[in-house]
Formats: sequence, structure tokens, C-alpha cells
Amino acid sequence: MSGAVGCQGGGGDRGPRWRRPWKLLALGLLSASSVLAAAPGAGAMSKEEKRRLGNQVLEMFDHAYSNYMEHAYPADELMPLTCRGRVRGQEPSRGDVDDALGKFSLTLIDTLDTLVVLNKTKEFEEAVKKVIKDVNLDNDIVVSVFETNIRVLGGLLGGHSVAIMLKEKGEYMQWYNGELLHMAKELGYKLLPAFNTTSGLPYPRVNLKFGVRHPEARTGTETDTCTACAGTLILEFAALSRFTGTSIFEEYARKALDFIWEKRQRSSNLVGVTINIHTGDWVRKDSGVGAGIDSYYEYLLKAYVLLGDDSFLERFNTHYDAIMRYISQPPLLLDVHIHKPMLNARTWMDSLLAFFPGLQVLKGDIRPAIETHEMLYQVIKKHNFLPEAFTTDFRVHWAQHPLRPEFAESTYFLYKATGDPYYLEVGKTLIENLNKYARVPCGFAAMKDVRTGSHEDRMDSFFLAEMFKYLYLLFADKEDMIFDIEDYIFTTEAHLLPLWLSTTNQTISKKNTTTEYTELDDSNFDWTCPNTQILFPNDPMFAQSIREPLKNVVDKSCPRGISRAEENLGSGPKPPLRARDFMASNPEHLEILKKMGVSLIHLKDGRVQLVQHAVQAASSLDAEDGLRFMQEMIELSSQQQKEQQLPPRAVQIVSHPFFGRVVLTAGPAQFGMDLSKHKAGTRGFVATIKPYNGCSEITNPEAVKEKIALMQRGQCMFAEKARNIQKAGAIGGIVIDDNEGSSSDTAPLFQMAGDGKNTDDITIPMLFLFNKEGNIILDAIQEYEAVEVLLSDKAKDRDLEMENMDQKLSENDSHKQNSEEATSASQDVGVVSEEPEEGESSDVTDPDSLPPANTDSDSVSISNQDSYVPGTDEASAPEPACTQGNNQPQEQKTETESNSKVNWDNKVQPMESILADWNEDIEAFEMMEKDEL
Repeated sequence: MSGAVGCQGGGGDRGPRWRRPWKLLALGLLSASSVLAAAPGAGAMSKEEKRRLGNQVLEMFDHAYSNYMEHAYPADELMPLTCRGRVRGQEPSRGDVDDALGKFSLTLIDTLDTLVVLNKTKEFEEAVKKVIKDVNLDNDIVVSVFETNIRVLGGLLGGHSVAIMLKEKGEYMQWYNGELLHMAKELGYKLLPAFNTTSGLPYPRVNLKFGVRHPEARTGTETDTCTACAGTLILEFAALSRFTGTSIFEEYARKALDFIWEKRQRSSNLVGVTINIHTGDWVRKDSGVGAGIDSYYEYLLKAYVLLGDDSFLERFNTHYDAIMRYISQPPLLLDVHIHKPMLNARTWMDSLLAFFPGLQVLKGDIRPAIETHEMLYQVIKKHNFLPEAFTTDFRVHWAQHPLRPEFAESTYFLYKATGDPYYLEVGKTLIENLNKYARVPCGFAAMKDVRTGSHEDRMDSFFLAEMFKYLYLLFADKEDMIFDIEDYIFTTEAHLLPLWLSTTNQTISKKNTTTEYTELDDSNFDWTCPNTQILFPNDPMFAQSIREPLKNVVDKSCPRGISRAEENLGSGPKPPLRARDFMASNPEHLEILKKMGVSLIHLKDGRVQLVQHAVQAASSLDAEDGLRFMQEMIELSSQQQKEQQLPPRAVQIVSHPFFGRVVLTAGPAQFGMDLSKHKAGTRGFVATIKPYNGCSEITNPEAVKEKIALMQRGQCMFAEKARNIQKAGAIGGIVIDDNEGSSSDTAPLFQMAGDGKNTDDITIPMLFLFNKEGNIILDAIQEYEAVEVLLSDKAKDRDLEMENMDQKLSENDSHKQNSEEATSASQDVGVVSEEPEEGESSDVTDPDSLPPANTDSDSVSISNQDSYVPGTDEASAPEPACTQGNNQPQEQKTETESNSKVNWDNKVQPMESILADWNEDIEAFEMMEKDEL
């Protein structure tokens, strides 16, 4: 979550004349945009089309916002599948994700200034009155300091900023007397106890009522926090100080930033992901521009823009030089080790780095911004959305997509910087994908798996706070806005803070405390923002010429990025050997290993073991290459087991009244029809077999013939069930778990194994559903009798023609209307796993039994000096098609929070109006590994 208008303003002189240089540079941006937009052959989008898309964004916002207000408010967030509010303590805990919820109507506060940007001033006035009247900030609840700051404090300050602007204009908000600012100040004081540490770094969580170390606080024992968590406070806290004249907030935020800067790794000028809040030691020493660090860099640059303190720009430029030197491998941005920055820390990227091209536009470095953005767009075109994480060869690493706005943000800023109509087409694609794949009757649902199209019952507040704001601004002309957006800077949550704060209540000394900089070799690096003459060449095809080589980067070439050796040496010496390319039978590769100090040992069982001794390397540079090679081999080898698993499949209910809006993620079978090779899938009505376990001859074949058979798990092998229903004439089968209450929300992917015999005789598709998800289909049969489903590798487009026809018929038939309303809570399940029963397998393969390709069936094990890691190298078996990986689940827990003073009871819906009656709400988000996202 990032944002800013563009790199406006210079460094030193930030006195009363601030507005003028900002405006001049803004005009420079617009003039450059106009030249490019009018270029012949550029394919400029017509004003009519831009207006149509802008209106479509408004309609989408109305759909999401009105459903939140109708079905969820005053709860923090909307659950769009079950059409109700998410209340902390009343739903199964999702772990750290729930720390954003504080029973303070999060989505409404987060959306306040979006209403004004979208010209919904009447709705804004009503929303402000609701916040003032209903929201209680004194709840006994533990919340994230970071999330509460950027979403709630930022939301209140953004709301206050636009409220006083509207009041000044004279038409709206004439009654407003700073109530939102008073609430922001109250919240600011509630966050201050988190800063009670010797370092000045805040605790990651705070109790809104009892603080941190109070016996009833239930927090204050943490020792670590992420860099972004401690370094993304200065804009909101400084704005609060400047608005109120109370300097303590800005002082605390500055102290935290100063401490992080002092603890940077001095030789690389990089920072790690997590830091000990008491000692300042780096806990996780990997460094990137994505999750855990992202907005720290963003706030250094924006603090300079908003506050005019040169030290913030100097720090940012020092970090940026290190990022471009070590992390940037165009078009990729790969994490490295802060102490060994030439060594990649992982082989995948997370989706939060999508904000970085927008920040590069603010910095003025346009070329790498275009390159990385284009790479991300190619990933989106392949998967419809940006997966939470994806590998360097663009396979899915984590399959979720919670409707994040970072890519839309960078798209907006690149269009603003270049005026290239290409970015309007990118925005159009985002709108179409949201409507086609994420839109549900009660809002927009996050994607549980971008590969299957399945949903999760989640619509985060940032979707309304950021996504619609950036999309609307992308298509809006200046005359469409009721105020000048150039007078504000965006926070990381896209909240608006006025630039005049730079000259208001300056109670903080601006002395330059930044020391020990590395001399930078970039000839364009000045301690001021770049001139637009440098930023935007007089070439209307400039952006296109940068994008063109990346058009097929995902689907065809599967590149791994340009190596540093290639960058630094041009056509000179060959780049270092990468683990993904290694072939144990290649003599040239063995010679390179020897040069890097890596020995290859052939074991008696046919495997080969790799051992590295840095002292045996030909040079220090070769030793560093060897360390990187071993690290890659270790990480890729550990993923070998996961790569052997089949991806999840989809069961989509396509009959009335669902029409494809209910998508259930199903476990695949290692036998029968491969749905990935039959794109049309298998479609048919479902029927329950007798006997239900399917372990003997089917006694009701007439009911099963030409249908998809439903059966219960247990008492025999999966393959035996498949043969029995196939013999009875079924065209497919769904096995439903017999373990009462089992759900895909609490376990990873489960695959149905064969019976140890040849299963080529099984030709029908077989899928597995856990008990909770299976009951959705069983209950649908009881309600509607004839239920038709589609078994496929991923969800297909919903049947809009039949849905529209049904809607017309329902206007004259109230019973049909009620049935159609029943689709308003389309349910979903996720990729799961469970312990196999006797004779079954979860497809967990011994890595030692998997010979890699390119090694003549020799297995490879890795030993880095004294360590030994068995397993084969995933990268030694590359596939041209760039196959997809699997996401990793996390164990979940239940948490109870005390009630607040507001009435948080769920709003009652008619039983026939939602499908939520079929089962309790599913737990939404598969948590990431705690030390990752």
C-alpha cells in the first residue's frame, strides 16, 4: 500500500514558497503527459471511453460500499460471501490478519476520503456523522500499531483534511468543528504506550484500553517487529502533530526512524525484515522492497516531500542506491542478505512489491519502474490477478489474492508520469477482471486461489480505501475533480494529507542527524527531486520501447532476470552458474563448481552430494558465487517435494440460482481424467449413490448414469470407488469426507492416491471435498433437487445469459426472486490436506526418491560446509511451460475479545436470502508463514 502524487518540490528551501515549486513541477508532469498522450499511433483512449470506465469504477464502488453499509456496518469489515460483518472474537481467528480489526468500524473510517475523491460529498457527510456518533476507540482489544496507524489514524486524518477543505468551499460540512481530528488525537494517545521501549521502536501491538504492560493488556511480551511496522508512522504522526500543535507524536515517529537508520547494515546500506525492539539486532537479515520493509522506504521519501527535512531524502537516496545495486535485477526485485548483498535470499517475490514502480516514479527513476510494472502486468494477464507470491520463473508460490491495490497504484502513477494510454488499457483490464472474477452479490470477494478462481469470505478495508481511489483517478480528468489532488500527498493507505502541513506548527528541529553516507556513483543523483526534463524524454514511444522486450516475459521465455555479471561485464566473462541450470553430467558445470570451491561427491546410493569450502575457491568473487549457488540449491531442493503435488481443482455450481457464483476448491486425484488437459471440464447433474460409500456395486445405476456421483470417503480405496461408479455409468465423481466438520480452511491440499495398481482403466474425473464443503452441495440438492456442477481445473466464467434470463423471469415470480436472492452468500473452500486413511496417500514424496532431470537420474544433495541437506534440485528440472507451485497454509487459532459499547450483533437476514444457512462461516484467510508476509 503506497502512494504519492509524484516527486514534487526541491530539497533545501521549504519556506512559505512551498506551493509554487510543487505546482510548477506538477505542470511539468501534465505537459509531458499531454505530449505523449497525443502522439500519433499511440492509440489514445477516447474521452467517451475514459468517462465510461470512470463511471464503471463509481458503480463498482457503490456496489462494495453499499453492501458494507447494509450488511456489515458497524462491524470492521464485510464478509461478502455470507453477506454479514466480520466481528473480532465472533469469527474463527485468522491470526495476525485480525490485528487490523478493533471494533471501530474500520472500513467506514478507511473509506472516508475516498468518498470525496469520487465526488460523493453527501455520502461523505453522512459517513462522518456516523463515525462521530457510533465509533468507540476505547475498546479492550489488542490491535496492530502499524495497521491502526495507516488505516484508522490515517483515515481520520484524511477525513479531517477533506472535511475542512469542503467546509472552506462553503457548500458542505458547515457544521464540522474538527471532530475527526479530536478522535485522531485520542487514538494517537492510545498508540503512544507502544513506544515505551529503550530503542524507541514501538511494540507491534497495543491494547486500545489498557496499553502495553498493564496486567489486562494481553500484549507487551513481543521482542520483534517488522521494519515497515516501526518505520511507517512519520506521515500520520507528524500530520497529527502539525494539525494539533502537539509535538510528541512527531517526536516519537522520528525517533523510531532514526533508530532504524542507525541500525542499517553499514557496508550494504540495507535493512532487514524484522528487528529486535529492545536491542536493535536484526532478527531476519534478508532485505527487499516487499513485505516487511516496503513502506519504510516509501515514508522516507514522502516525509521529505511533506515535511521538507533534507535528512529524509538523503537517507532514502542512500537506501535507493543500495536497492538498485543489489536487489534490482531487472525486471525482477529479489531479496538479498544484508551482510552478503550479492547473495539472493530467496527465489520468489511477494505481491506487495507492486507498489515500488509507483515509488520509483516519485523518485524520478522511470525506466526500471516501467520494466517492473510490465513484468507484473504479464503475471496478471496469466493469472487474472497478482498472486500473493510468485517465483522468478513466474509460477504461483502463494495462490491467494486479497484484492490488493498496489499494482493499480503504480499503474496510476506511471500514467501520470508518461501520459501513455497503454496504462489506461491496463486499468481497464483490472476493472474487467474485478467484475468478472471477484464480484459477488454482496460486494467483491478476495481470491482464495488465482489458479482455480475460488473465493474467500473477505473484503479488506484497503480495497475501498485504495483500489477505487486509484482506478478513478486513472480515468478522471481535472474537471471531474471537485478539488486539486496536487495539493495533497498520499499515505501508504492512500489517505490524503495537505501539503501546507510543511509550514504549520514546526515544533521539531530540522538539524541534519544523518551521518556516514556512502558516496553514490549515480550521476543523476542529487539531493533534490529530479527535473522533469530528465525524467521524461521528448520521445512519445519512450515507455513502449522499454516495455516491448518484456511482452512475452512470462508465457514464453521464463527468464530469471539479467545477472549482475551480465550487467557489469557486458559481453565479457560468462555469468555465474545458477542452481536452476546445473547438470551433474556437464563437465563445464563441474569445472565451474571447482572454481567456486564446490566439490561434487558421488554416493553409493546413486545420489551426488555438493560440499562447499570457500577457502578452495579461485577468488573471493568466485567464493561469493559459490555461496549463492549453494543457497539456491538448498532452497530449491527443499521445494522439490511441493513441486510434485498436483494443483487444486474446482467444483463450480452452475445451475439455478447459482450460475457459477459458488466455487469450491477441490483436491485432485492421481488417477482418472486429467482436468488440466480437458479445459472444458466435465459438467453434469449430481446424484447420490447407493451404497453411499461406493465400495461395492452401485445399486441405483439408473440414478447415476450420465451424472456426477456423490459418495462418502472411507471403507475402501479411492480407485475402487471410481471403478464402481464408472461401471454404473457416472461421468465423474466427488468424494466427500466422512470426518464431521472437516474443512479446507484448516488444512492444506489433499490428493487422492491410487491403489498401487495400474489405474489406466479409470477414465472419469474424480475430486475430493471436505465435509463442510461437501455439505454445501448436499444441502443444495435438498433445496433445489436438480443441482448441476462443473468439474474443472479452474473456475469458468459464470453463465451470465442464463442468469439474466432468470432475473427477468423472477420479476414476475416472488418465489423465484427469493431463490435468486439465496445466491447472495456464495460459499467457497480452499486447498487442503488431511492424514490419509489406511491404503490412501497424501502424495508426500520422499525427496531422495525423485531423480532430477538433467542429471542422468543422479540425485543431488547439498552440503554447505558442515551442513547437509538431502533432496533433489527443483531447478535442475525446468519446464518450458512454467508450471505453478503451491501455497503454504498455516495453523489457525481462535481468539476471544471483549465486547465494545457499540451494538455488534450481526444483522439478521431472511433464511432464504443467503446460502450461509448451509454452514457456519468458513475461516477466511490461509495465513502466511509468520516470518514472511
